[in-house]
Amino acid sequence: MSLDYNKKNITLAKNLRKNATPQEKHLWYDFLSKYKIRFQRQKAIDNFIADFYCHKANLIVEIDGSQHYTKEGKQKDEFRTEVLEGYDLKVIRFTNYQINTNFRGVCEYIDAVVKASIFEGGGPC
Repeated sequence: MSLDYNKKNITLAKNLRKNATPQEKHLWYDFLSKYKIRFQRQKAIDNFIADFYCHKANLIVEIDGSQHYTKEGKQKDEFRTEVLEGYDLKVIRFTNYQINTNFRGVCEYIDAVVKASIFEGGGPC
């Protein structure tokens, strides 16, 4: 399935890549950029920008900071997840705290989800 995107988000995505949070940088430079299956960071999809996207596994990885835990933030995340799941994408979320305190566990979980998606028929091969 082709992913729609808002062209206005391309510039924003580039800026977000340049101004990544410490947790996004850590996950990108220390795991996802070297991962055996290609991930993209700050990928424009529909009217959103996914923190990390893996086409082959139909997977989005989000890292949530404090703004995601307000009532409004939770509602926006729920809506966003529904829209993205409409593209047959799986969305997994981690907190900044999880990245900071259990980085290895986060990486192992992402690896397991990717493998399950690809090798159990969940993603395009």
